[in-house]
Amino acid sequence: MNRASFFSPQAGRVIDAPRQTRARFAIGDVVRHKHHDFRGVVFDIDPVFANSEEWYQSIPLDVRPGREQPYYHLLAENEDSSYVAYVSQQNLTGDAEGGPVDHPSLSQIFEDFRNGRYQLRRGMAH
Repeated sequence: MNRASFFSPQAGRVIDAPRQTRARFAIGDVVRHKHHDFRGVVFDIDPVFANSEEWYQSIPLDVRPGREQPYYHLLAENEDSSYVAYVSQQNLTGDAEGGPVDHPSLSQIFEDFRNGRYQLRRGMAH
């Protein structure tokens, strides 16, 4: 069997996903959105789209990413604010050279910014 399932609180349902997938980024990596002006730190990864159907349908069809790719939860920032973002792998690029991210929740999950990435706090891994 090449598929597995997991419960997604954001979607409110069980999600079917490939048993194995290749995430380009890891927890603690700093990334930048390819089309919108924000960057962030990866704090969780879904192997496929695992948010609500309403969220997915709100993306215009001509730019809507596929469901069968990793999606990343980010502690994100732009010039105006800090927030949590949910972004498909195809829309992200690495941004370690951009330096640290200034998000108020970073210290709850991560320790120092070293070697271009954040180190997960002890006890936060599952």
